[in-house]
Parts: sequence; structure tokens; C-alpha cells
Amino acid sequence: MGNLRSVARAIEHVGGSVLVTVDPGEALAAEGLVVPGVGHFGACMTNLRERGLDVVVEGFAASGRPVFGVCVGMQVLFDGSEEAPEVAGLGLLAGTSRRLPEDVKVPHMGWNTVGWTVEHPLTRAVPADARFYFVHSFAPDVQGQTVGVTEHGRRFAAAVARDNVFATQFHPEKSGEAGLALYAAFAAEVAA
Repeated sequence: MGNLRSVARAIEHVGGSVLVTVDPGEALAAEGLVVPGVGHFGACMTNLRERGLDVVVEGFAASGRPVFGVCVGMQVLFDGSEEAPEVAGLGLLAGTSRRLPEDVKVPHMGWNTVGWTVEHPLTRAVPADARFYFVHSFAPDVQGQTVGVTEHGRRFAAAVARDNVFATQFHPEKSGEAGLALYAAFAAEVAA
């Protein structure tokens, strides 16, 4: 789903051990799972389902092992998206990703400050109001699972969490030291 190699390199850079696979058995045997994604919500969900990886993500979430969703990989964790209303998401997080307003440049490509709304173990080493890199046209609304917010035409959830599931609308692998700090915290959680 687009950003596999850059995510893998970033996690390796911070000391994580990475296996990029589309094999459900290999993925289920891992200690942590990253769900990357670039592109269209419907295509990503179709890709996950055709390969049996939707069951892997759901199984990981149920197992208590760490899950990290990135960009469209975050959006697929929700109930759905306006980008493909006929396609159901995984439903691990409540809500729908909505299109950013037409009165701002879409897709939103660039750096935004993210404000942490609640403390989370993965964000402890990341300064308040750190800047992260975004590339997207859809985003979930701010809701009860939101841990970080930003704005581009409207306020939206830039990071969300529920139990062992953490996800970002931005790309940590393209976000310099702040993004690497998130991946380092995730790699440490996986290794613990």
C-alpha cells in the first residue's frame, strides 16, 4: 500500500526488526504490526481483504499485541470513509473519515503542528506541538479515541489510540526526529 519500504527503513533506523510480508501466517506470528497505507481507502481495504490481512489486523488488535496504523492504514481501522462509502472499514475504531473542506488545498500535503490531547505511551518522547508531514484528502473527526489534533480546513484527528492500537493520519517516516521518536517508542513497546 505504497509506503511499505519507507516505513520499514524508519523502524529499522530506530532499532526495530522488520519483516515486510503479505503472508497472513508470517504477519500473525509477528510481535507487532504496522498497517501502512497510501492511496485510495477502497483499494486499500480490497487489498487487505483479498490477501486475508484484514483478519490479521483484527486478530492483532484482539490479541493485545501492538498495532500502528499510518495514513490510510489509520483510516482502514475506522468504520469507513467518505472516499468509498460502499466499502466497510475494519471497525476497530468508531467513526468515518471525511473529506477535507473544498475551500482549502486538497490533497493536504505539508507540515502541520500536532497538539497532543491526552498522554499516550508512544507520544511521551515527542514534544507538544511537534510538526509532522501529512499527505491526505480525508481524515477522521476529533472523537473520544483522539490523542492528537491538527487543522487543515477543519480540526481533525491526527493521532488516535484504543488499547493496543495506535494510528496517525500523518507519516512518521517522513516527519524527521518527531516521527522517528514515535517509531522508536513503538519498537520498544514491541520488544518489551
